[in-house]
Amino acid sequence: SHIHNMCLGVTKGFEYKMRLVYNHFPINANIVDDGKTLEVRNFLGEKLVRKIPMLEGCIVHRGKEVKDELIITGNDIELVSQSAANVWQDCLVKGRDLRKFLDGIFVSHRGTIKG
Repeated sequence: SHIHNMCLGVTKGFEYKMRLVYNHFPINANIVDDGKTLEVRNFLGEKLVRKIPMLEGCIVHRGKEVKDELIITGNDIELVSQSAANVWQDCLVKGRDLRKFLDGIFVSHRGTIKG
């Protein structure tokens, strides 16, 4: 399975699509360093700027069709999925009722790059 994933990664590449979900405060996601770092601002109205570095070989960019979408691409499925997990984990709601505060950045699709 590792060798199969390596062959797929080199020939097609992997992508994870993530959606920004918010209710009251719109989440601002800025991409800096040519897709190497993601800055998340105004998460739940906080003034804290969350800087999330992408792992080696992964690049983040905005989706063109959907409004609040981030796309993480790369050749190694483990690094791409770990970068997506780091983004999700950095935007967890803590200390509040999870039934009410459904804000965050969630994975909406994963697979190979459509070419």
